[in-house]
Amino acid sequence: MINGIINVYKEKGFTSHDVVAKLRGIVGQKKIGHTGTLDPDAEGVLPVCLGKATKVCDLLTDKDKTYEAVLLLGKSTDTQDITGDVLNELETDHLNEMDVVECIHSFIGEYDQIPPMYSALKVNGKKLYELAREGKTVERKSRKVIIHDIRILEVNLPYVRFEVDCSKGTYIRTLCHDIGERLEVGGCMTQLLRTKVGIFHLSDSVKLGQIQQAKDENQLRNLVMPVDSVFHDLPKLCTMKKWDFFAYNGNPLNKDCVQDSTVQFAEKQKVRFYDSSDRFIGIYRYDDRKQEFRIEKMFFDPDEE
Repeated sequence: MINGIINVYKEKGFTSHDVVAKLRGIVGQKKIGHTGTLDPDAEGVLPVCLGKATKVCDLLTDKDKTYEAVLLLGKSTDTQDITGDVLNELETDHLNEMDVVECIHSFIGEYDQIPPMYSALKVNGKKLYELAREGKTVERKSRKVIIHDIRILEVNLPYVRFEVDCSKGTYIRTLCHDIGERLEVGGCMTQLLRTKVGIFHLSDSVKLGQIQQAKDENQLRNLVMPVDSVFHDLPKLCTMKKWDFFAYNGNPLNKDCVQDSTVQFAEKQKVRFYDSSDRFIGIYRYDDRKQEFRIEKMFFDPDEE
């Protein structure tokens, strides 16, 4: 079984589930999961976790993301993107670039966003897009999202191309819709490209065809990033050899069990733990009261080594 993460470039026309299904066929294993849905018409970075790495799917879903999008002002649709049915069209001749850019930048920071009806969120056990296809509209609670930054890449009114850094749960088509509403002309998204998810960048992503080619050439593992790469920002500790077995079983470890016992840690600080042979064990959290590290997520399986 392959354990790790592949930085997939999701191509237009595929759903995120399509990507997982095709990867199962290429790799030949069932234990695969993606890390955050991209609409079929969207493209870009979709980290896919294989084997033990599926334990970090939720963690990657929570990571901040970067998108490149194209906003069309003057047109509102039921899906908030260009694929939907047009609800309203208004003139945009009176808009000027300075006012549009100022409006877009006004969304930087925290704002309350109402999820679109055409989304996978569930209400009473049913996905919103299923209700929308039945012609139903239900009340959705707004939720706070964070727009860390917006960079204007091109203005050719009524089109604006921009790049946005945002928190998890942000709908970029809803952002486009909300910008249009604030400008009182309406708006929808015409293109979406996800360029970054945590440490995964567009420049390093690979298409399904490239993954198939790598498999055919017995080079597939060259595309798989190790599980611990996701936790590169956490301090690293290694156990002393006599304590390896305790770590494998998920037992609490005190400072006497590690090779460098002089490092100071704060309460609840997370660390990466490795055995004496530098094999990744899992993520531990420091308990300052008990002066020990306690397992939070185990990844090591000695039977697989």
